[in-house]
Amino acid sequence: QVQLVESGGGLVQPGGSLRLSCAASGIYFSIYTMGWYRQAPGKQRELVAAISSGNSTNYANSVRGRFTISRDNAKNTVDLQMNSLKPEDTAVYYCNAGGTIYYGGTSWGQGTQVTVSS
Repeated sequence: QVQLVESGGGLVQPGGSLRLSCAASGIYFSIYTMGWYRQAPGKQRELVAAISSGNSTNYANSVRGRFTISRDNAKNTVDLQMNSLKPEDTAVYYCNAGGTIYYGGTSWGQGTQVTVSS
């Protein structure tokens, strides 16, 4: 059974930084594409960043240059470093497994809230 557990969300001021982490179990992690998605109130869930087993990456235009996705196959974790945060980054962030770097797979975490506000 696939389990994805996110951590690291919270409240941060505009311009600040946060690092999200997702711990995966129940999958052969190193061969899976992993992704981070987000959903703001009243909006559809959208891709933020994804990383393939070969470390190819894809970023949403709105976060490119500010966010960095990385993976540690030894620890079965995928992280999202978020810098220069903006109020429009406020959303619930979800970890995803099993898709491609352009489309999500069927396995989701429970989500972690990120709020950017002064």
